[in-house]
Amino acid sequence: MKPDLHPAYGPVVFRDKAAGTAFLSNSTLAARRDLPTLEWEDGATYPVFDVDVSAASHPFWTGNARVLDTEGRVEKFRRRYARG
Repeated sequence: MKPDLHPAYGPVVFRDKAAGTAFLSNSTLAARRDLPTLEWEDGATYPVFDVDVSAASHPFWTGNARVLDTEGRVEKFRRRYARG
């Protein structure tokens, strides 16, 4: 393999400010030096990347998703393809 071809890969804390949660994962964002740092639960310091939406705050995963079906898909289908 060619040296210095791939970016550095290491631990990064992803923080979801909407849900107030954070999780530690590996990412190529570890190579960035402009990220703020945070002391994690294990006592080590890791770079922090803030995300807008994660599984903790996404409406689909939290069960807060709303289905706006004003006309009704089944009724619309039956009316469109009704045998005449």
